[in-house]
Amino acid sequence: MIEENFVAPHNADGDRLKEARLVKLNNLKEAGINPYPYKYDVNAKAAELQEKYKDLPADTTTEDVVKVAGRIKAYRNSGMFIDLHDESGKIQIFSYKKALPELEVLKMKNVELGDIIGVEGVVRRSHQGELDIKTTEITVLSKSLATLPEKFHGLTDVEQRYRQRHVDFIMNDKARQNFINRSKVIKKIKSILDEKDFLEVETPVLQPIYGGGAAEPFVTHHNSLDMDMFLRVSNELYLKRYIIGGFERVYEFVKDFRNEGIDTTHNPEFTQVEIYQQFADYNDMMSLVEEIFETLVVMLHGDTKVQIGENVVDFKAPFKKGSMIDLIKEYLGKDISLDSTVEDVYKIADELNVDLKEGLSWGTVIEEIFELVEPKLIQPIHVTDYPKDVSPLTKEHRDNPRLVERFETRINGTEVCNSYSELSDPQDQYERFLEQVKQRESGDAEAQMMDEDFIKALEHGMAPTGGLGIGIDRLLMMLLGEESIREVIAFPTLKAK
Repeated sequence: MIEENFVAPHNADGDRLKEARLVKLNNLKEAGINPYPYKYDVNAKAAELQEKYKDLPADTTTEDVVKVAGRIKAYRNSGMFIDLHDESGKIQIFSYKKALPELEVLKMKNVELGDIIGVEGVVRRSHQGELDIKTTEITVLSKSLATLPEKFHGLTDVEQRYRQRHVDFIMNDKARQNFINRSKVIKKIKSILDEKDFLEVETPVLQPIYGGGAAEPFVTHHNSLDMDMFLRVSNELYLKRYIIGGFERVYEFVKDFRNEGIDTTHNPEFTQVEIYQQFADYNDMMSLVEEIFETLVVMLHGDTKVQIGENVVDFKAPFKKGSMIDLIKEYLGKDISLDSTVEDVYKIADELNVDLKEGLSWGTVIEEIFELVEPKLIQPIHVTDYPKDVSPLTKEHRDNPRLVERFETRINGTEVCNSYSELSDPQDQYERFLEQVKQRESGDAEAQMMDEDFIKALEHGMAPTGGLGIGIDRLLMMLLGEESIREVIAFPTLKAK
């Protein structure tokens, strides 16, 4: 099978196929043809031609000369008919040997599936009704030495698709479209924010102290400074410095890095946008999330509904919202009092068969219980008002000091974004960091570090601020109806072979 030759190119069949391609490569070189030239002047795209000549009658040849380029995906009748694919789509190439010079016939005999060629010729529609280009000159642009998978199935091994993403793009239109849509989504989010006078800014990837997220970091070493540094787990604390410095609205698209497990919703390297707005709170951020999400879905699908696996998810605003404690009662039937003790919530966890280690805080136990609710949250919902002791960067809830003003938007059972009414009291923030340090000392590797420089920055005064982080990869999963994050990350982290 051709696909097996691709997956294992060093077996006997794979070597034989490569040798056959090398023979054709040498044939071209011996004829004085450079199979890897520097440039080709394309003046037409497949989709443009299909649209422009959609009314051209069958068995009609125009006088219009065009130059197209792309990869050979099908090769019939010894090259008389070629399906050439560029980024926009497919166009058929017709090459009639008796009408071509000897050099062009030699080129035609030595190109094959997977090669990239340029074609100059006239536009026509065959008597069978297929729009094609009648060749006058072929230019070899890149002679392929590797065999593509069988065209009807592509790469059928999922892991091979992720390891050989370039081949996945060649063979799989859906995979390629996912990443075209990824680019459109990012551009649209930026456009929405720019129209609201947000300023796009930058923060450092290498940080002397990491913070802004509950995660284990990747550690590296700076040789010149002789100090360990961390790949950022979040850009939050640096973006807040912009706010402190007088920037009223800022955002940043970033790669963050968290040294965590890999599954269908987690990749150690991921993309998110963080957004901060002065004089706003988490309620304002809810409205912004709904506007962004609904706009994106309509842009991609022309509707607010998306099929994700077996579920149809409707992104029509406004989204439902409910506090974490209320949702536990609604879905699990357990009523957690805001006056309950840690022993009380441990008892509820035990009743629900949630296996927990000893020594967890009241809020951490509630978070663990809430994991039973998450898979049930299919339609978009803002989960609000988290326990204070699991939200060290968030303002205390104005109605209950045991909670904070925080929400996470969940879709199809997955957290997609996280938002706070940002904590601006430097003394309160210092005490929260101290509590995080205690948790680290007791074995919680994901607890945050003390960041005294950030405390000093807060002491200069930060206006009331709403903050929001949106996981772009997870959002794209929802928008595109994918059930694995690897379908929307071009080159996901994989175990080495």
